[in-house]
Amino acid sequence: MVDERDTEHQVTPLELFFDLVFVFAFTQVTRLLVDDPTWSGVLRGMLVLAALWWAWSVYAWLTSAMDVDEGGIRLVVLAAMGAMFGAALAVPGAFGDDAILFGFTYLLLRLLHLVLSAIVARDDPDRRGALFRFAPTAITGPLLLVLAGFLEGDARIAVWLVALAIDYLGPVVIGVGGGWRVASEHFAERHGLIIIIALGESLISIGVGAGLDLDPGVIAAATLGIVVVSALWWLYFDVAAIFARRRLIEARGLELHRLALHAYSYLHLPMVAGIVLFALGLETTLHHLDDALDTVPAVALCGGAALYLLAEIAFLFLSMGRIFRRRTIAAVILLALIPAAAAIPALAALALVSAVCSLLVAYEAIARREYRVKVRHPELAD
Repeated sequence: MVDERDTEHQVTPLELFFDLVFVFAFTQVTRLLVDDPTWSGVLRGMLVLAALWWAWSVYAWLTSAMDVDEGGIRLVVLAAMGAMFGAALAVPGAFGDDAILFGFTYLLLRLLHLVLSAIVARDDPDRRGALFRFAPTAITGPLLLVLAGFLEGDARIAVWLVALAIDYLGPVVIGVGGGWRVASEHFAERHGLIIIIALGESLISIGVGAGLDLDPGVIAAATLGIVVVSALWWLYFDVAAIFARRRLIEARGLELHRLALHAYSYLHLPMVAGIVLFALGLETTLHHLDDALDTVPAVALCGGAALYLLAEIAFLFLSMGRIFRRRTIAAVILLALIPAAAAIPALAALALVSAVCSLLVAYEAIARREYRVKVRHPELAD
């Protein structure tokens, strides 16, 4: 049996280049939400985000198994990046005029992943067996998205839901046992980088929402937005990412694969979704500082930050078996703020979200500072 530790390698420049496409993809999803800030618009935006996330996720598993920045494999990865960029271009019209284009570029992206996987598995019977088990669901889901492009209305939504269910449940049904490879440190680092990319989209939303007229209200809102984004970054990278990475490194065999699938591939999606939703609420706030937010942007502003926290709590629970109570309380408070966010000026609502996130960070940084030092610098512990 191959020890996953033997497959560890640094994140390559090609992987970082590939991930840059997701900066654009996340921006496109936010544009889709901003252009249609309704419940149906949010549903479509989240469906597109889920499809893009799963495509990134399967490539993260692949690049964890081997260094793809070599030889002809590099060209296939670049081709996949081009397909991803094409799918991202079609995101605003994924449920409209560009539905067919999105479906076909997404299918190409997934087929190139299978080609790369076959190249990686050519000399490894276990990997070939895992690929053969995985391929049917990996092809069926994208093919259904192509079919959805030829449908309209509720039928299109229904096919999307079925396609994503097949894709996401495939690994659970076929199992993540023999044949799968995951390099723990590399895998954790890639997911941390994608969280940074998603947070970067929130910063882009601040810039887009602020525009060129930087009056005191806009400056205040931009400052509060940066405070929230910084708090979300802190809450993941200060101790949570360290905890989970160590647990992933310690895990072996089936436990490692399950932790990688559930804690990383599955639970990082709602974290990213929470960031994207918050970006929607933040950009809307910058456009309507003195007005109360409509229901959907109010839910996005408060609920997006809450969703991020709840997903992170579940992530930490799977990794450590502990519930972080204060983060849970903060998430509940953010959800409770939604009615207020729909009734008071948008700038005031953003200030409340900023206060909750800042107080949570301040508590963990000050009241738990000795514990943090032990986690972040174990060499200093007695």
